[in-house]
Amino acid sequence: MALVRLSDRLTKFLMILGAVWAFFLCFFILADIITRALNIPISGTKEIVANSVVMIVFLQIGYAVRSNSMLRADFLVTAMPKPVQKLLLIFAFALGAALFFFLLKAGIKPAMRSFTNWEFDGEGALRVPVWPTRWMIIFGAGLAGINYILLAIVEIFDLRVERMEL
Repeated sequence: MALVRLSDRLTKFLMILGAVWAFFLCFFILADIITRALNIPISGTKEIVANSVVMIVFLQIGYAVRSNSMLRADFLVTAMPKPVQKLLLIFAFALGAALFFFLLKAGIKPAMRSFTNWEFDGEGALRVPVWPTRWMIIFGAGLAGINYILLAIVEIFDLRVERMEL
């Protein structure tokens, strides 16, 4: 399926982008720790880290869904017959899609308001814009919802789709 391949490429790219961002964020935090020890802290570290963590999560959530890496407790499901397992898996995918699409819908107004009002986090020397974080939540939630729908379609129609690998 072309849509699955497109989703795979996009989610892999975003996952790698989030991992690289997290890698550089570690060095930023380390630099802040060192400069605090020298009594010259980096302004805005708290705000940058707080917004970055949210963005990294939503950059990588689509990959977690598509690669079946989301946490699940299936100890009861595995004891059931195969048709019931399949039905419950499809139901779980539908619930996952609904959750992320509700998150997308709930985040649209705050994201638009944040962008039009130029909302910032922090005070003083460094103020961090909030709108990129809010839009990343919308984008990541939408991609996760689409990936849940793709997984449900693959399961419903027993399609042969490659397991996503890094």
